[in-house]
Amino acid sequence: MTEMKYEVPTSLDDAVALLADGKGNAKVLAGGTDVLVQMHMDLIEPDLIVDIKNISELRQITKEKDGYRFGAAVSGVELMDHEDFCQTWPGIMDGVSLIGSLQVKGRASVGGNVCNASPAADSVPAMIAAGATATIVGPKGKRDIPVEEIATGPGQTSLEDGEIVVSFFLPNSAPGTGGAYQRFTPRTEMDIAVVGVGISLTLGDDGVCSSAKVALGAVAATALIAEAAAAALVGTKVDKAALDNLAAAASAACKPIDDKRGTKEYRIKVAGVLARRVALIALERALGGKE
Repeated sequence: MTEMKYEVPTSLDDAVALLADGKGNAKVLAGGTDVLVQMHMDLIEPDLIVDIKNISELRQITKEKDGYRFGAAVSGVELMDHEDFCQTWPGIMDGVSLIGSLQVKGRASVGGNVCNASPAADSVPAMIAAGATATIVGPKGKRDIPVEEIATGPGQTSLEDGEIVVSFFLPNSAPGTGGAYQRFTPRTEMDIAVVGVGISLTLGDDGVCSSAKVALGAVAATALIAEAAAAALVGTKVDKAALDNLAAAASAACKPIDDKRGTKEYRIKVAGVLARRVALIALERALGGKE
């Protein structure tokens, strides 16, 4: 049996060099709440673990001129304890607050939640709805991509050998914008989403929705952007007719599977119901932002 190596680099360059070495199967450890579980279940047998918690660029939460940036290794609890971030991005925090128990959130990071590439990841739909981008560094340099382009399938990402997600950027929202995320699970806590819905919408001065984005989780191999669902809100005051159209479009966008948590038909139905609920929360927050 090959001896597994454990490295704790303190710079991005060192982390990239380790991951790009190409000798065996390497895994990044941010909080370890996915990687360690997968190792204990014998789902993975890495030859190298690269612990990124000591790299400063991955541990910061920074308010920038054009938005907010937070490192890929920032824990859920650290985000929860950042008052201004929570007030600015309540929709994001809806998702982050659902990543496991309080103890898990003390270690788990959004970077890990995104890169684990689970179709049911709670942070992802809210991040997509908010227009989040990821900054990635690798042997070929730095690039920025939308969060929705990271996962390519269950457990699969678009990251190339040696690449690592450094941070996520959330652009400033227009006045009158509200975001929200909810999931449906068989149990109230410590479970995986049957369906997750993230919505961001912006109201004009006349109360009419001028833009919207709807993202669905756990209803396809990756999180989906439901363009028709968003279009159902734009140009309306998010009234009953708009919500009915939103629900129908969200259900129509689903491409789910049957599993022990729910059938295809159940997920499709729940997606519409949940989209309606999430839109109302986003609407309430948008109206609050106009006061």
